[in-house]
Amino acid sequence: MIDAIGGVLLYLGLLAIVAGLLSAVYPLRFAGIRTRRRGLGVALAGVAAFALGVYLPAPEVRVANPRTHLDEFAAVYQFSEYHSVLVHAPREKVDRALWQVRPGEIRYFRTLMRMRGLRLPRADRPILDSFTSGWFRLLADEPGREVVFGRTAPGIRIMMNFRMEDAEAGYTRLTTETRVYAVGAHMYHGFAAYWRMIRPGSGLIRKMWLRAIQERAEAAAAEPAGTS
Repeated sequence: MIDAIGGVLLYLGLLAIVAGLLSAVYPLRFAGIRTRRRGLGVALAGVAAFALGVYLPAPEVRVANPRTHLDEFAAVYQFSEYHSVLVHAPREKVDRALWQVRPGEIRYFRTLMRMRGLRLPRADRPILDSFTSGWFRLLADEPGREVVFGRTAPGIRIMMNFRMEDAEAGYTRLTTETRVYAVGAHMYHGFAAYWRMIRPGSGLIRKMWLRAIQERAEAAAAEPAGTS
């Protein structure tokens, strides 16, 4: 919730800064900014909102009783994101689909990756395979249960997982969670700004990734026995 509020403040702040600076030259009367002085005031208010979005504190979370591999590798974090989907397929088929989904199965995947400034994975290679052999290190792989991968850069530790759990009869609950820990005030505030700005696109990528896994797993589960 704090990151969502921070993101809103960052975007509103940027919008106010742009509108205010434009109005300092030519007042945007349609936006209620009728004078250059008011435009400067709006720009200053935007700076304040942006700063608040950056410095809004994210509480440090500590996992007291680890239950998952992600808990073991990321027991302390400040930023996190969680998504889930219910898949009408057994865990083994969900696990197989997890390792098979390619970029072309996720609409706008390449566009969203470019917007985040990330290197694009090869189109002919499964996304998770590209991630765990390039940007991230595979930390844990318990087939049918959980996959954890992450990386540690100067001052930043990023961990992410996919976890599969039995749900109601014939269904698997597939979840993905990302946890980040930033060391030091400078790195913390810098990452807070980045994280809160890219969070909408990041969340969309994760939701669509889960959906692609769901579709592939359910298609495999629907095949007659002996054909997969």
